[in-house]
Amino acid sequence: MLLATDLDGTFLAGDPDSRLKLYQLVASHPEIQLVFVTGRGLENVLPLLADPTLPQPDYIICDVGGTVVDGHTQQPVQAIQGEIDNIWPGERLVEDAVAHLDGLQRQEVPQERRCSYFCTEDAISDELRKIVEEDLNCDLLYSSNKFLDVLPRGVNKGRTLKNLVEHLEIDPSLVLVAGDTLNDLSLFEQGYHGVCVGASERGLLVATEHSTRVLHADAPGCGGILEAIEHFGFLGTKGIDAETHDVLEPGKSDLVIVYHRLPYEEIEENGQIIRRRPKSPNGIIPTLLSFFADDKPGSWVAWSIHEGKGRSFETHTEVDAEQYPHLVAARVPLTKKEVDIFYKRFSKEAFWPTLHTFWERANFREDHWEVFLKVNRAFAERTAREAAEGATIWIHDYNLWMVPAFLREMRPDVTIAFFHHTYFPSADVFNVLPWRKQIIGSLMQCDVIGFHIPRQAENFVDVARGVMPVEVKSKVNCAPRFLTYGCAVGLDEMTSEIQVYDRRIRLVAHPVGLDLNRVSRALDDPGIQAKMAQLRYEFSRTKLILSVERLDYTKGILEKLQAYERLLEEHDELQAKVSLFMVCVPAAQEMTIYRKLQTQIEQAVGRINGRFAKVGWTPVQFFFRAFPFEELVAYYTVADVMWITPLRDGLNLVAKEYIAAQGMTEGNGVLVLSEFAGAAAELRGAVLANPYDQQEMVNACYLGLTMNKDEARARIREAFDIVSHFDIQQWGEDFFAAVKDSQSTLLEFDADAVKKPKVA
Repeated sequence: MLLATDLDGTFLAGDPDSRLKLYQLVASHPEIQLVFVTGRGLENVLPLLADPTLPQPDYIICDVGGTVVDGHTQQPVQAIQGEIDNIWPGERLVEDAVAHLDGLQRQEVPQERRCSYFCTEDAISDELRKIVEEDLNCDLLYSSNKFLDVLPRGVNKGRTLKNLVEHLEIDPSLVLVAGDTLNDLSLFEQGYHGVCVGASERGLLVATEHSTRVLHADAPGCGGILEAIEHFGFLGTKGIDAETHDVLEPGKSDLVIVYHRLPYEEIEENGQIIRRRPKSPNGIIPTLLSFFADDKPGSWVAWSIHEGKGRSFETHTEVDAEQYPHLVAARVPLTKKEVDIFYKRFSKEAFWPTLHTFWERANFREDHWEVFLKVNRAFAERTAREAAEGATIWIHDYNLWMVPAFLREMRPDVTIAFFHHTYFPSADVFNVLPWRKQIIGSLMQCDVIGFHIPRQAENFVDVARGVMPVEVKSKVNCAPRFLTYGCAVGLDEMTSEIQVYDRRIRLVAHPVGLDLNRVSRALDDPGIQAKMAQLRYEFSRTKLILSVERLDYTKGILEKLQAYERLLEEHDELQAKVSLFMVCVPAAQEMTIYRKLQTQIEQAVGRINGRFAKVGWTPVQFFFRAFPFEELVAYYTVADVMWITPLRDGLNLVAKEYIAAQGMTEGNGVLVLSEFAGAAAELRGAVLANPYDQQEMVNACYLGLTMNKDEARARIREAFDIVSHFDIQQWGEDFFAAVKDSQSTLLEFDADAVKKPKVA
């Protein structure tokens, strides 16, 4: 069959269950051709194509029939479009011809091959009709007592649809048209089966009341279309219920965290899978686990490698029976190849460089995108089966961008929250992504989207504006929580709520905090205390500059080494008096994009040590391996300067770990921090530097090395006050408060929508 439907009040209307049922019906039946027929201009229809909950139309008839395009390519159906173009006199000619008439106000909406005005019925004079119908050889269409359209002669929704049906050689008896206003009447005049959905305009009902081919449905919107499909028997004797998928049965978990990695590590020893605590020194996993300490059932959805070679796969495992007895790991089976493509190659080679503004390094492959979609769908399916009725789903980071799109269709009852841990760039950078519309469309299915700092949230809004109509509902001041004009990523005001069509999305800026107890436990460990004493002795005559990063071009490691080399050149008095202790955590072996960078770093270290080393003094102590978190804490406490200068970073938890260790030990170290790290907008007391300015890097590091202890201690106290208050517990409370607030706002919004129905 071919379903040709109006949008507002029809295909985009109806109760959520009916909409889901109809959309699933169309999406699951490729033999059903879908045609959007609307008065909107094409530009106003394109945003709908980014909505993953809507089935994609095969064709789009818009501009009240003046434009007809292929729904997948948005290119004209030239056999029909060419004829319309030939009889249209042109927008400027029409405008000029009626410009002297009173009472016409041009509509400021995208439109082609038509000129649209607001006017009252009194403005439709004989002179206007003569100009339009005789001088311009066009048609005049007036609807809803306020909309006036000047159209090419003989062109309207119904006529263009008829031409399309004939062009596609479709049996007219297999066509169903749907509408709700008098503007749709021409659709019903072509002899097709039709449905006036519930709550249709009276004029349309009167005009079609004697047609045996037109059903006046009871249910509004999609519900009315479903009535018509069953009434006219388009699906045969099986009926609609047999053809659509039921919504998945709810699971048991009130909170489901969706993260790409398990909360434990899996290794194979002697043919057996062994699970152990993650080794990551500053990972997010320990902080997320803390939200499952209560007695409510919870699930952690993550991947686990499974090659399917005879070995059985455990869908659910325990995480920590003692600490988190009600938490299960719900595992998504992926092959090693899928993990390599989805995470280690595509995410890191396409998305990671783009997010961090290194778009020229990005490698976009459509076949990798298909794997990415497959993996995200698998995550969504597993999540949908875990979540209890009305559960809160908390999805983490860009690897799972498309999960909300799939999940919203499967489980419309849940609250979807998303936290973006990486930097989110401005629109001119993000828009290079070939799949930006699909990604933004997916994120718009969330109820709450969290970012570290306001700048990242505002960048997201700018990107979304380029994809679909975004209405800003509220804004908040960034001060005093965040720096406004004091750093490169500062902002004075951010958007806190947006509305897209009938959805409201809350935006929040909540920098991830630390589990301070983790730092405190390390400091209380006798072994770590002994390590601290040893380090104080070793560096008693040398100032220690500490650098801890993963191997990545975004971290500015090479730029830091070049600045350090210049520091030793310009301040030769520091030679043999200062050491750079650099910990560089390797990337996975499959991530070949970092090999060249690793070679460059090792060469720079060798060059600096070769130039400046003296007996008993090595300028750079370079360690290409991960350190246990507890051991790093020992280094934090004795480092005179913590030098963290990424070229771009979403936040940077290492900076907070250093502040926590220094604050708990009443230290007087100095944090030298990049202006382009998200933490720079939050941590007052740090010495900020532009990592792209080598001289400023040198000056900032020198300032940190020579700062008097009282000022350094005061700066640490100021930063520690922030880190200790906005810890991981506070982060969770703030984020979930935003989720609850969004739920209550949504209920109020839905109630208002019921009180104030749309006017077509």
